[in-house]
Amino acid sequence: MLFAVATLSLRTRVEDQLVNDTLQREVARFLAFKRDNPDPNAPWSFSSVRGYIYGINKIENVPFEWKSLSNGNYNITDIGDDGKPHRFKLAVDKADDLWAFLRYDASKEELGERQLIVGLVGVVILFSLFAILLGVWSSARVMRPVTDLARRVKQFGKTRRAEPLAPHFANDEVGELAAALDNYSDKLTALVERDREFNADVSHELRTPLAVIASTTELMLASSTLTDKLRDRLKRIERASKQATELTNALLLLSRSERSGPTDGETTDVAKIAEQIIDMNRPNIGNKPVTVRLELDEVVEVDAPSAVIAVALNNLIGNGIKYTQAGDVVVRVGAGRVVVEDSGPGIAIEDAEKLFVRGVRGEGAAGKGAGLGLAIVRRLCELYGWHVSLAPRPQGGAAATLDFRLKH
Repeated sequence: MLFAVATLSLRTRVEDQLVNDTLQREVARFLAFKRDNPDPNAPWSFSSVRGYIYGINKIENVPFEWKSLSNGNYNITDIGDDGKPHRFKLAVDKADDLWAFLRYDASKEELGERQLIVGLVGVVILFSLFAILLGVWSSARVMRPVTDLARRVKQFGKTRRAEPLAPHFANDEVGELAAALDNYSDKLTALVERDREFNADVSHELRTPLAVIASTTELMLASSTLTDKLRDRLKRIERASKQATELTNALLLLSRSERSGPTDGETTDVAKIAEQIIDMNRPNIGNKPVTVRLELDEVVEVDAPSAVIAVALNNLIGNGIKYTQAGDVVVRVGAGRVVVEDSGPGIAIEDAEKLFVRGVRGEGAAGKGAGLGLAIVRRLCELYGWHVSLAPRPQGGAAATLDFRLKH
């Protein structure tokens, strides 16, 4: 609309300028003519329009290029009064007795056309710049609520406080989105609260009976009247109780720390925990011709609770024993990591990462499992900045590596 108005205004201005220039030029000629010819009947004509008429017997005087023209209007180029080529419009009317020609000097219109083109180009550029500025301003104005919403949502991650979003926005599309996010935040907060309450219940309900089982087993093992068979069974209960306690502590720690980050202050000797895990898993060897040994290259100490280290190593060493039907399971500690090598059936290199997915079990395991052990190990590693991996060994079997050096 604005462009159309500007175009019409420019066209009117150019037309007015052309008419005014023509009138001023002709009135000046008229004034000069009257000074030289004061007689009121003195003939006078417009300079822009010249008339030519030829009788039928004077056709030979018609300019050569005009002779072949039929009745109508034509654009021609001819020499003007100043001796220079000009563009003219020629009207032709040929009758049986007379041929009439009117020649109009259109060179001034050429100037007007050029001015109109320049004006239109200027208007287009001006309105294009105006449209760009208007678009930038309007887009910024439209996107400002979205940007504000994104900023407030990001702020939640820093403050860990879910403040209502909807009151800060108008009742429009962004306001509806903010209300939907508030609704989702309320549901998520309720879920976290239920998870926190569940963790507290587990901590209270599981730790106490496990502690009772551990203390009772310790007292029973101190009895001098136990048979060897009964003593072995009590030791097995003691190991299972300890393993369950460590797993419960690790899972509770993992659940809390995944929300706030690890805030432990305990330093653990990895080789000592590895030795305990090997002793706990020896009964799982059964009658299999499998040898499990610990090789200590250097002392490795890690800033993490012993329960976390124990759960991670128990899964890796336990898997090595579970999958190995004959041969060796070697646990090497040194260079800031633990490597568990077994002589089992091995794994395909493309399946190594899949085994860390929750619910995925390896092929050929003796007994049944839920496929959760390695997934728990991976979660613990992500929490503490460690790295765990599985890879096939060239000589057969598999190697699990738990690297305690922080990954950046």
